[in-house]
Amino acid sequence: MTFEFSRRNALKTLSCGFGYMALAGLTTEAAEDSQNPLTPKPPHYPATAKRVIFLCMRGGPSHVDTFDYKPQLSKDSGKKAPNQKSRKLMGSPWSFQQYGESGLPISDLFPHLGKHADDLCLINGMAGEVPNHPQAYLKLHTGSFRFVRPSVGSWALYGLGTENQDLPGFITLNPETRVGGAQNYGSSFLPAYYQGTAIGQINQSLANARFGNIKNARFSESLQRQQLDLLQEMNQELLKKKEVSPELEGVIESYELAFRMQNAVPTLMDVSNESKETLEMYGIGVRETDNFGRQCLLARRFAESGVRFIELCHGNWDQHGNLKGKLESNCRATDQPIAALLSDLKQRGMLKDTLVVWGGEFGRTPHVKKKDGRDHNATGFTTWMAGGGVKGGQRVGATDEYGIAAVENKMNFHDLHATMLHTLGLDHTKLTYRYAGRDFRLTDVYGRVVNEILA
Repeated sequence: MTFEFSRRNALKTLSCGFGYMALAGLTTEAAEDSQNPLTPKPPHYPATAKRVIFLCMRGGPSHVDTFDYKPQLSKDSGKKAPNQKSRKLMGSPWSFQQYGESGLPISDLFPHLGKHADDLCLINGMAGEVPNHPQAYLKLHTGSFRFVRPSVGSWALYGLGTENQDLPGFITLNPETRVGGAQNYGSSFLPAYYQGTAIGQINQSLANARFGNIKNARFSESLQRQQLDLLQEMNQELLKKKEVSPELEGVIESYELAFRMQNAVPTLMDVSNESKETLEMYGIGVRETDNFGRQCLLARRFAESGVRFIELCHGNWDQHGNLKGKLESNCRATDQPIAALLSDLKQRGMLKDTLVVWGGEFGRTPHVKKKDGRDHNATGFTTWMAGGGVKGGQRVGATDEYGIAAVENKMNFHDLHATMLHTLGLDHTKLTYRYAGRDFRLTDVYGRVVNEILA
């Protein structure tokens, strides 16, 4: 059976099944006569990680209440803070325990995660530039807050391609839609097929979130293929005339991936085939842990299926007030699911080649203006890593005795990105893209690999 219709009708009809995918920039295999830009590529050197799972805690988690143990802060609680006229120090309301053979100090807010202490590398010497959410959040994701730049996930996909041609290589679950929006997972000047694919949005239930317009209810798979062939032929003709068009190339790639995703995605997104024990381990079905538990379980499923970079987002960790109630709630929502993710990856032999990163855009002040709240603090905070060639059971870097500023092995976001790319086998100084007459990279002209983190 053949179809003969105008190009306008072809575009209109096809968009019913694939329009969202084109706009989202989802990509992999090009049309038959094009080279696939997302075919797996060799790294610069042997990698310790094949993939990254980034657990993004939007809002700035309080490091002195979670992973940066400060006994002196507790001793001096209530005293005037250094260099602060009207602020007093506030010790953590929670105790810290030593976990694992390493004796890593972790807050009572994370009892489940504490059981994985020997897998965790606490990076206590993180420091940023500005204590404002929009700038710091973009810097965390793209390495820049002054200019629109590709996200770290896009750079990883650009450097390595993806192992599953039926799925996006970069997926973000429940992303932040206000602070930075799509820039946090966008590809900027990189070709559109390196852009992240968003599922859901922050603070909304993931239970019913799906890829948009993944099914075409009007036509069979064979008829869709004929439509797609026609459209791709027209796109290829236009591309030959333009010679270079990243936007058009992204559309071509997105249509092909969207077509294949129809069969791969519904099964992958359906967690009902997981065992009862697995669902309970992630806290799925329990009000407080259900949403982030689903994110963590889907992250494992995506990782297992070959997705290169997966980001999970949870908020709001911006506790200017009601620290005790809100921080406890955040930690209850994420502690068990994250611990389950680490356990699940380890049981499947995947933690050793999956880099798991936890963190936010900055930390909180150990001194307070309100009685029960902490303000933004970019001069010192904590991120942690696990798996993927990271040496667990250790603390790298340190803040001062109160947790105000990083004073030992100070590490910024460029260093964090350089180290993440290093585990993937990518040299951050060589992972470049020519644009507007110069070579760009994720770390700009900065960044160092922090070897103390690595096993």
